[in-house]
Amino acid sequence: MVHRKKLPLDRPPATACVLRLSSLGDTCHAVPVLRALQRAWPQTKLTWIIGKAESRLMEIMDGVEFITVDKRAGLAARRDLQERLRGRRFDVLLHMQLSFRASLVSSVVPAAIRLGFDKARARELQWLFTNERIAPRSREHVLASFLGFLEALGVRDRALRWDLPLPPAALDYAQQLIPDSRPTLLISPCSSHSRRNWRPEAYAAVADHAVRHHGMRVILAGGPTAVERDMGERIERAAHAPLVNQIGRDTLPQMLALLARATALLSPDSGPAHMATMVGTPVIGLYAATNPERSGPYLSRQWCVNAYPQAALRFRGRPPEKLPWWEKIEEPGVMDLIEVAPVTAKLDELLVYRA
Repeated sequence: MVHRKKLPLDRPPATACVLRLSSLGDTCHAVPVLRALQRAWPQTKLTWIIGKAESRLMEIMDGVEFITVDKRAGLAARRDLQERLRGRRFDVLLHMQLSFRASLVSSVVPAAIRLGFDKARARELQWLFTNERIAPRSREHVLASFLGFLEALGVRDRALRWDLPLPPAALDYAQQLIPDSRPTLLISPCSSHSRRNWRPEAYAAVADHAVRHHGMRVILAGGPTAVERDMGERIERAAHAPLVNQIGRDTLPQMLALLARATALLSPDSGPAHMATMVGTPVIGLYAATNPERSGPYLSRQWCVNAYPQAALRFRGRPPEKLPWWEKIEEPGVMDLIEVAPVTAKLDELLVYRA
């Protein structure tokens, strides 16, 4: 049988579905794609199949139907989704996740066009679950790879727009914590991968520098896990300057509103780093375990402290360009390659730039 290429589309579809379950940061990267589709196809009904945790933030997005999947439920979640989609069929599915688990979920999403990554990037057999592929690219940022889906569909709009409408309660929360124009450094110290986390004493040293040298307000933010709470308490004990510890005390929309009012965010490779990008707040990113050129805050890579090249040589014996693009170096002690001085220097430079 001769395969007839169906893309790019010659007219907007009636329905389109995006499948991107996780992680929080990668769902942030997906938002500009949906916004571009809304601008290009205003009459198309858009559906997003998303992870349950990530939906707690993304469901504030207007004009999109959300269908949540509880990834912890395993095959039961797949069966539940299949039942919820019974009788439905999408014109286009954007399968934007490479994990085999996500591909199993995608197999119960009925769609005429199933668009995925090119075969070289379609790891974990994703190519078996799609019938169209985006153009091949190599060594590009995750967000840029998502924009390849627009190109394949024939959508030329590349404007990076997030425009999430923040609820009034979230805006009030942020206003209470940052009530004035005093510069504020928000520190979100933890990633979901513990070996990407910096030392609490180092965070405390940056907080002290921010207060003493720049008169900044410093706020700790993060989720309610035991690891995050312990990190916050250890930073508080190590810091000499006053700071506000809000770890575990807000919702994701409230944290997004707080990020929107902050002057800058200090964070390792984590969801909040990409949330800050959505609201235009610069990020001083701490990168050694992962490559900021692939997964750093998309609009703040110039502010990242990048020890990934040193990590590659020390733990892999090769420079980054000789490693697979997706290589993570989540080894014990890898984040100790980042010293305090380069981080405070980035903060100094950023504040001069924004003055």
